[in-house]
Amino acid sequence: MSPSSRTPSGSTEASDTPSEADETPALAAIGEFGLIERVTRDRVQPPATLLGPGDDAAVVAQPDGRVVACVDVLVEGVHFRLDWSAPEDVGRKAVAANLADVAAMGAVPTGLLVGLAAPRDTPVGTLEGLAAGMWAEAGVVGVGLVGGDVASSPTLVVSVTALGSLEGRAPVTRDGARPGDVVAVCGRIGWAAAGLAVLTRGFRAPGALVDAHRVPTPPYAAGPAAALAGATAMIDVSDGLLADLGHVAAGSRVRIELRRDALAVPDRLAEVAPALGVDPLDWMLTGGEDHALAATFPAGTALPEGFVAVGQVAEGEGVVVDGEPYAGAPGWEHFA
Repeated sequence: MSPSSRTPSGSTEASDTPSEADETPALAAIGEFGLIERVTRDRVQPPATLLGPGDDAAVVAQPDGRVVACVDVLVEGVHFRLDWSAPEDVGRKAVAANLADVAAMGAVPTGLLVGLAAPRDTPVGTLEGLAAGMWAEAGVVGVGLVGGDVASSPTLVVSVTALGSLEGRAPVTRDGARPGDVVAVCGRIGWAAAGLAVLTRGFRAPGALVDAHRVPTPPYAAGPAAALAGATAMIDVSDGLLADLGHVAAGSRVRIELRRDALAVPDRLAEVAPALGVDPLDWMLTGGEDHALAATFPAGTALPEGFVAVGQVAEGEGVVVDGEPYAGAPGWEHFA
């Protein structure tokens, strides 16, 4: 995820107004199993969940015979702030990041596993809200939280593992792009980065941008659709369009050429950028956490609904914009 769309470490602030979650018992009062019971009670699992929470491991049907698996870790103060986002938002965001990765392989989700580490004094309501958000986002694609683990930690940490099925198709990987292919994007880019920029300046509006930072809206169905349309390579835009297409270029040993005039700047970004002294195209090129999908298709392919052509694949290496290397960091790097 890009440096403009990650929360700076150590920047968490306490909210001045107690929430309903703060008025619930602390985690230490109900313990690990009490929490698990509260967040799984009355939840309905989809048919693919053959055995859900309550045993040593879950059992999930995988008719394809192969399992797509991915994991993301969110750390309070690095990836989210509870004075900027409600617990439900954080839960949705944690799940969305993983479901987008499954979609980027051309697969459909089948189940989610959750690892949670939290301080002993964390209000149970905060964790119930977190779980509610996870269940809500899982429901968007019809899967369930099939299991997980809870542990004590000095910092709130959420880890989500997503499972998926290729439904008989080959996975769409990062190494299949070929010279002559069209580069296309489906979903919003730059919105989460703009929302974080707004929050960092102490504002809470425009709400559409702030909400985009709090909860992404990945185009989940576009992944399998791209696979069916013959996509040669695909990736989830989590760290920035330039950074993530850089992975495709490296894996495929090609050069990816983007065109600025193909990136239509949304009105919301155009309205806010001047006030913050930012070129909105920088948000679109380097901002992460929107979890759009970027894919390459053979020339002449009818692009699936929602995909917009933004460039092409050529001989060479790296990613260029209008024929030139981008001046600046292409996206987020954890340990840079």
